[in-house]
Amino acid sequence: MVITADAIKSLPTFCEGIQYFGEPIDGFEVLGKSPLIQPGQKAIADPNAEAAVFQTMLAADALRYLTLQVTASKSSGHPGGFASSVEAFASLFMLGHKNIPTEVGHHAPGFYSAMFLDRSLEQMDIHNVAQMRERFRELHGLLGHLSGYIPGILSPAGPLGQGQHFAMAAAWLHRDKLIPFTMGDGGMGEPYPMSAIAHFNTSFPEVTNFLPVLVWNGFSQEHHSMVSTKTNEEMLAYWRGNGFAEVILIDAKDFDDQDQSGAYVDSTMFSLGQRLAFTQAVLNGCDRAAKSALSGKLTVFIIKQLKGAGVHARGAKSHNLYAYHNLENQEIVDALQSLALSPEAWQTVRTNFENAGGGPAAQTAVTESVLPIAELGELPLEEYEVGGDRKVATTAMGQLVAAVGQSDPNYIVTNADGNEASGIKNINVALRINHPTTDDLYNQSPGGQVYEPLSEDACAGFAAGLALMGSRTLWCSYESFAVNGLPIWQTVTQAMAELRRPTPSTVTLYTAGALEQGRNGWTHQRPEIEAYFAAMMRNGNIFPLFPTDANSIQVCYDWALTTKNKGITITASKTPLPIHTTFAQSRQALQDGAILLQEILGSKTVVLATIGDMVLIPVLEAAKALQEQGIGSKIVSVVSPRRLYRVHDTAWETCSEPDGGFLDEARFEKLFGGDALLGITGGASGMLEPIMLRSNLKRDTFAWKRGETTSAAGVLMGLNGITAEAIAKRAMELLA
Repeated sequence: MVITADAIKSLPTFCEGIQYFGEPIDGFEVLGKSPLIQPGQKAIADPNAEAAVFQTMLAADALRYLTLQVTASKSSGHPGGFASSVEAFASLFMLGHKNIPTEVGHHAPGFYSAMFLDRSLEQMDIHNVAQMRERFRELHGLLGHLSGYIPGILSPAGPLGQGQHFAMAAAWLHRDKLIPFTMGDGGMGEPYPMSAIAHFNTSFPEVTNFLPVLVWNGFSQEHHSMVSTKTNEEMLAYWRGNGFAEVILIDAKDFDDQDQSGAYVDSTMFSLGQRLAFTQAVLNGCDRAAKSALSGKLTVFIIKQLKGAGVHARGAKSHNLYAYHNLENQEIVDALQSLALSPEAWQTVRTNFENAGGGPAAQTAVTESVLPIAELGELPLEEYEVGGDRKVATTAMGQLVAAVGQSDPNYIVTNADGNEASGIKNINVALRINHPTTDDLYNQSPGGQVYEPLSEDACAGFAAGLALMGSRTLWCSYESFAVNGLPIWQTVTQAMAELRRPTPSTVTLYTAGALEQGRNGWTHQRPEIEAYFAAMMRNGNIFPLFPTDANSIQVCYDWALTTKNKGITITASKTPLPIHTTFAQSRQALQDGAILLQEILGSKTVVLATIGDMVLIPVLEAAKALQEQGIGSKIVSVVSPRRLYRVHDTAWETCSEPDGGFLDEARFEKLFGGDALLGITGGASGMLEPIMLRSNLKRDTFAWKRGETTSAAGVLMGLNGITAEAIAKRAMELLA
């Protein structure tokens, strides 16, 4: 029998907004009325106890109900995927495990339902279901996909194939905690999860306290999943073949007493006895998987159940709601009424979830407090003489990186293409490449702090994931290859902009291979990546840095280590280049965005605003050519383009740890004022946008066009039109 909320005189206050209630189900008075997890307890005492199984089933139904009602209240969102996982999710909570990232952004309403039930959302002033419904998918509310903005949520979730990075990072930092993460059929189809896990397990075989939880429900977003045709035996073999020592699969089909067709079935259709039997199998399986993962075995738990189990539709049709799926829609009404719990059952679930794990996830999850990190003291910066010997910028930074790693045991450097090839072998010498084979020739041994999978996704994922979890890291890459790691780096930087706590910025070092890797051709010449960062600067917490020289790069990295919740990219050459700036000038450039390198007086003044180090070579030659014609010039080295935007150009004020430092109009005019302006970069022209927006001079740009095989950097710049002759000629045209 279903009862409307209006017909019930006394309700727990958190239940306000629940539309339908049911009568207590058989056995509730004995098995369900008294919550098993009381204050001071963290988990159920015995996963085999009848009451534990019964109350876990109640929790699964509560999660289904809330997920569907909250999404239907906005006729928007994704209930189907999470609905097929709830027995596993509820089991993990009842076992006291609340540190659960996911790679499935579409499971967000289910995660929010769990955070509501354990009272985490009270930190957002969401105290009852009505408030939860009101703020779902609204500004400053419960975002459509998971975010660090939500109390108790460990990590963001958007693009598939990312959740394992967050779980492995958290597990590496918190080795006494189980870090389960859910992944769906779609995420399993991404190319990255298995390779990332395999490399991590080879590098850190002792860290197995992360637990993939595969939600195998047979369907992707709009069709059958690509693994839907696998048999159970094939699925077991797949995971075992990828190095998993313990593979636990619970198939709802084995408990079906309703003769449902197909390999994937809905457990909510079973008789009560079989529902409890299935729930017990999942609860016991999760308990076994948790103990296995915590005891040193690479483990996976798989729950096989039809997508959309218990909600408004089944299969891919349950994936998302359409405009007609409101709370009056008959499909929604029927599903909610079939899931309706009694008020007493809601109170049991609330009490268990609140106490599980030692309290609400918003108070107990590993990401809900600032991770203590080692004090670094003063870094060993070495200031080179301006005009002295040429120095390799990346090598100069490598000396600082080595010092950081020697002071901070949690510091990790990642690189897919090899540090040595980027002029930073000194990092490998000091910190060692983590590898099971000890070989001093290659500076490798177990326990090293340099992580080198041949995957930019794995490099960026582990480095960015660790930073999000509170640790210092550095991701190193050729700019030409980094694009494969950018999706997760972007996800993390966006999450950092929303985080409710400070965390070390995620820092990257990109070797500017485009101008240096001439003979490798366009495969190693893809500085278009800088356009990606140029667009991201508008977020407000993204700072692409282009140090002028080996002094400048040290100052840039020293500053980056002091920042919080930012994405900082450092792009520099591995070629020995002249020293143009002092430390003091470099610090000024970081503050103002740019520094005046050279000024030559003449009848008129051309401003040569330059981004990059190697590209200064033709710029300096162009200034000489202009001087010979009586034309003056100012060479302005742009180190931090983000500082050159106007204060209203970025969303800096919306960011956690906001940084509102921008160059004011007077100082901009002092740097960039003249008779004509040329923006010059060896990378993407988008980086020049802040200058072009503000300058009123006649102006033009010189920028990267495309790669080619050449014998030297100068030839490659020539093919892109970046030559002293071309720069001087265009300057004269603008003046004319």
